[in-house]
Amino acid sequence: MIGASVSFFLLLSVVPAYASASGAGPATGALMLSTVLGELAGPRLVGRYGCRFVLAAGLALLGGPALVLTLSHSLAWIVAVCLVRGLGFALTLVAGGALTASLIPAGRRGEGLALVGVVSGVPSLVALPLGVWLAGRVGFTPVALAAGVAALAAVASVPALPGRERASEKPVGMVAALRTGALARPAAVFATTALATGIIVTFLPLAVPATAAGVVAAALFVQPAASTAARWAAGRHGDRHGPAGLVVPGLLLSAAGVLLTAFTGSAVAVLAGVAVFGAGFGIAQNATLTLMYARVPVSGYGTVSALWNLAYDGGMGVGALGFGALAAPMGYAAAFAVTGALMPLALIPALRDRPAPVAAEG
Repeated sequence: MIGASVSFFLLLSVVPAYASASGAGPATGALMLSTVLGELAGPRLVGRYGCRFVLAAGLALLGGPALVLTLSHSLAWIVAVCLVRGLGFALTLVAGGALTASLIPAGRRGEGLALVGVVSGVPSLVALPLGVWLAGRVGFTPVALAAGVAALAAVASVPALPGRERASEKPVGMVAALRTGALARPAAVFATTALATGIIVTFLPLAVPATAAGVVAAALFVQPAASTAARWAAGRHGDRHGPAGLVVPGLLLSAAGVLLTAFTGSAVAVLAGVAVFGAGFGIAQNATLTLMYARVPVSGYGTVSALWNLAYDGGMGVGALGFGALAAPMGYAAAFAVTGALMPLALIPALRDRPAPVAAEG
């Protein structure tokens, strides 16, 4: 997890800057598109080849292309690298999610998933702003090389991981999951909050005045820090009181944070906005994932992992592409405001959702 997270987040805001403003949206969009496609195929690959093989392949695909990212500055090359890296990241998410979910006791699922979030969240908390800071001081190539090495070095840990136990229940397919409202509704709400994450990490460095580069680095630290802390708190609360009641507050806090961030000329507003958004996003992360795992048998863990990460990465990709098109005619500040105002539309699936009976575990 640490190797994959460092590799992914170290370049997440750096690659858009390397691609320049005109290529920022396509670069992040390509990364998220291939991640989505990889997540759709991930459960089948894990079922056929096992978690360890899929994890090793994912780390290799995530790290290898990063080593050659800066060999060319053409947009086609950057997009190609992002496509391969997105596929690799998807495979690490699906295989790792299925494995970790099977190791967490049902009664501690919220807190256990929060711990998993800390393990992946702390590296992102450090790597996301560190990548931007390093790129401004030592250049893009050293950052890209570091991201590649982080993922490839993690391959050495794969043989020591436990194998996934076979479940006695019939596997839950992706098509069935997408047709199941008890899974699709939380995923849709979470995708809405993830949409704003894609916007912040891609366009905040471009939206904030160039003279306030330090504000961007601080904001990219505050947002994952707030998310990690809120995810932990939501996990503990959810284990005691149920996660369903946290979905709507997570969504509303996320929307409020994006609205605050629209004041891009104010350092206080930007930092407060990403902090509020980060708290809402962390709550939504834990509540939706815990809820979805509780609604399937053990055999569905891989599919839930894929569907939830599909919502995450699909939302980020759509957010980056859509925001770019929106910001071109109206400017960054107005585009942030419109995004924040539209996010509460996800209250429709959130309020329709009702906790389903917890499936018996094998």
